[in-house]
Amino acid sequence: MTSSKETTPPRLDDHRDLNSARRVLEIEANALLAMKESLNGEFVEALDMISAAKGRVIVSGMGKSGHIGKKIAATFASTGTPAQFVHPGEASHGDLGMITREDVVICLSNSGGTKELGDIIAYTRRFNIPLIAIVGKADSTLGRRSDIALVLPDAPEACSIGLAPTTSTTLTLAMGDALAIALLERRGFSADEFHVFHPGGKLGSSLIKVSDLMHSGEEMPLLPEDTLMDQALLEMTTKGFGCVGLTNQAGDLTGIITDGDLRRHMGADLLNKPASIVMTQEPQSTRPGALAAEALAQMNHTGFNGITCLFVLEGKQPVGILSVHDCLRNGVM
Repeated sequence: MTSSKETTPPRLDDHRDLNSARRVLEIEANALLAMKESLNGEFVEALDMISAAKGRVIVSGMGKSGHIGKKIAATFASTGTPAQFVHPGEASHGDLGMITREDVVICLSNSGGTKELGDIIAYTRRFNIPLIAIVGKADSTLGRRSDIALVLPDAPEACSIGLAPTTSTTLTLAMGDALAIALLERRGFSADEFHVFHPGGKLGSSLIKVSDLMHSGEEMPLLPEDTLMDQALLEMTTKGFGCVGLTNQAGDLTGIITDGDLRRHMGADLLNKPASIVMTQEPQSTRPGALAAEALAQMNHTGFNGITCLFVLEGKQPVGILSVHDCLRNGVM
């Protein structure tokens, strides 16, 4: 029988398009590798200059460099370095006032001769504001007048006519990323701090900690392990987690009773039994500092099928309880 979905043979144009795309990626990849090898002490000096600034990182560029500059400023800001993009055209009409003497300025220009950057360059020189250039030509206006010039490798643009900013903008963006991430690692920027700047969306939910979602204090279903089952069942019903944790005299969690434990011990004398006989010993648990996503994965793991709650322990003592529903309500996946 002939398939309802026949395979269409590749057209000549398909090969041509793929070859064009591969050529672009190869040119840009080779340029990135060349930039990697060209990094030197000036890159470290640029990091020192940014680290020493008491104010913000001001990024500026015109045209395609401006689009790249906005992304670089956003990357700095989201990784713990206050940053702002200032459009060079607007800077000449009042926005120079956004730049203070405590800031450090990064100007982007492949040619190094972008006229619109002239007023920002002059302003930094007049008020002794540190200026870093990401530039394609060291012997250019921007390259010569900057305090530090991070010079991009001499690589062809990826377009067939060699004019559209492609390789140069990729290199500029990558240099900005390299600065931001090297600075992040130098400062020891943590996942906790990253979460502060990324509270929304999937990224924010992936960084939520167990301590952010857990129930603590009187909300925890906890009883001494010598409690009779009638009281344990009441605690399970009242607290609404479908389980009860049991502790010894030292306050350590020694066991847990779930619906499954009730079914296994069902009988006429169940309510008169000590909870310690019915409980599952050494139950699964998590830590306050663990990611909620890790705890959710633990609850969903096939080896622990049916777990809907985890007690949160500091050492051996319970400080909270986390429900699978708490994770799902907060977008933890």
